[in-house]
Amino acid sequence: MPDLPKPMAPVNDRPFLEYLMDYWITQGIEEFILSIGYLSGQIMNHFGDCYRGCPVQYSLEEMPLGTGGAVLAALQRLRSDAPFLLLNGDTFFEVDLAALKTFHLEHASEWTFSMFRTSESGRYMGLEVDCAGRLTDIGSTLSMRGGLANGGAYLIDPVMLTNCGRSVGEKFSLESEMVPNAFDRGIRFFGFESDGRFIDIGVPEDYARALSVLRS
Repeated sequence: MPDLPKPMAPVNDRPFLEYLMDYWITQGIEEFILSIGYLSGQIMNHFGDCYRGCPVQYSLEEMPLGTGGAVLAALQRLRSDAPFLLLNGDTFFEVDLAALKTFHLEHASEWTFSMFRTSESGRYMGLEVDCAGRLTDIGSTLSMRGGLANGGAYLIDPVMLTNCGRSVGEKFSLESEMVPNAFDRGIRFFGFESDGRFIDIGVPEDYARALSVLRS
């Protein structure tokens, strides 16, 4: 849909991003910071500065910053040093936020990945954890027997990102640069496994089943 930002793709005449925000509001999220660039006006005009009683801020990319640069720019709008939830705007993953927070705090994690089990090799970022849940490998290859995949919902301590060695306005990738570099520096990465449903609307098969999943 070249005339729409991907998160605004319609699902039963509603933008996918509405369903995503609705779900996390039910989980206790009270404020959103949306990192926007391509066709940003459509998102800003639709949601305004408040959605369902929750304030909405926008971090606007004047130039493409990559996924990592976009996160670092949006970080400047945080009002607290408490762990924050980072989400992809085009994926949906059912995660119990209260349980995710408890896990994050109990393990003194600096960055907690939500994970799900899958046997689909080649599609997802594979993850491996030890018996305590600490990540031991990022980007591993999933076998046909199944493994843990990155669900794209992260709980992150903002101080860790402010000390990542990158500058605001710099272009870089979250997945291929920031995460591997932080992992190599010994940042406390942990993985929280959830059996919730996962949808990536960039995949035609997932987009086709989005309505039946999101409606429930």
